[in-house]
Amino acid sequence: MARKTIGERLAQLEAQRKTLQIRLSKQERAIDTRRKVLIGALVLHRLANDRDVHIGGGLAAWLRSELPKFLTRDGDRDLFDDLLKPQANEPTIGNIGSGSAV
Repeated sequence: MARKTIGERLAQLEAQRKTLQIRLSKQERAIDTRRKVLIGALVLHRLANDRDVHIGGGLAAWLRSELPKFLTRDGDRDLFDDLLKPQANEPTIGNIGSGSAV
């Protein structure tokens, strides 16, 4: 069996490095996606279940003010149509604590 030259061995190691780098990047993207899903699930849970004005109402109002600036694609905005429309009898950031929300 012929021995590989130093150049061949370096090329093989470089290919292995690239493969491992791709796997690492994929793993990091998966972790990032999972974190986003979990944070999103928490926010949606709070919006649906928290009757406390300072958490549920304030969070909804804050999201309505911040999401339009954050979402740049129409398809993304469409996903949040239900959340971006002001709800009747829901406090806004300006009237939290003023007694207007019950």
